[in-house]
Amino acid sequence: MASPTDNPVLLVSPIFFVCIFLEYAYSKVNKHKHVYSIKDSLMNGFFTAGIMFIEVTLSFMSAAAIFYFVYFTFNTVDDGLHYNILGYSSFGYQWYIWIICLILCEFSQYWVHRLNHTVRFLWAAHVVHHTSEHFNLSTSFRLSWLSKIYKPFFYMWIPVLGFHPEMILFCFALQIIWQFFLHTPYCPKLKWASFLFVTPKHHQVHHASNTPYLDKNHGAILSIFDRLFGSYKEYDTDVTIKYGTLMPTNLSNPADIILHEYRYLWKDVINSKSVFEALSYIFRPPGWNPNGLTKTTKQLQQEYNLSLKN
Repeated sequence: MASPTDNPVLLVSPIFFVCIFLEYAYSKVNKHKHVYSIKDSLMNGFFTAGIMFIEVTLSFMSAAAIFYFVYFTFNTVDDGLHYNILGYSSFGYQWYIWIICLILCEFSQYWVHRLNHTVRFLWAAHVVHHTSEHFNLSTSFRLSWLSKIYKPFFYMWIPVLGFHPEMILFCFALQIIWQFFLHTPYCPKLKWASFLFVTPKHHQVHHASNTPYLDKNHGAILSIFDRLFGSYKEYDTDVTIKYGTLMPTNLSNPADIILHEYRYLWKDVINSKSVFEALSYIFRPPGWNPNGLTKTTKQLQQEYNLSLKN
């Protein structure tokens, strides 16, 4: 069974903080005032403390417990060999098995991330990560503590197939480490790498609140699933990106950042005229409204595309 000290994220965390310091220093030397702000950085620091604690104590250990439980439920040991409940041998540690496991983890990450943007009660947790109006390495730690609880459940099907939990936990951590380095505005487009991998420019698009960029580029390491499922958007050097959310948020209050969307959701639910309407507020995309008073990302982008034609 994995222990907290086995978590690769914990092992490389000193590198994270060194990189943040270097990026901050670089932005100040070059007078890039839009990259860091003191208030925003302090808020990110608050979330960093919580996320690092939860990553070590809750997220990693709960994910390990879930993956091991599922693995030994669907895989048996006979004479030292692991067999899947369907009758075939569980997978070993060959190099190609690691690659397959990473691709499957990427598939899970893609869908949990996409659903975080398209199912409102999941968005209520994930929105925390998008509240910053700045884009820098410290922004990577502005994460919802609640999303850490449900994310491993989207990976449960992988140990069912016979992939060892240690492999899944490593890929799980690798995604977190890779995503940290995506949160910098100082990386060029990396044209050739971007065909396969998610780059910082891809992730700048993801964090943008510009209408054409909303709900795009959900991948963690690989960009293939965004391309396959129609959510890929190329970074346009002619577009000035605006970061943050469409809904104004009190960025100086951690409680508002964490809970504001839950409050809006609860208000919509209790004022609903039917159970169906209440469930629609919970499970339909953010912005859905039965009277069209607010609009979803899809509706906003349809209007935007029509305006370009006219």
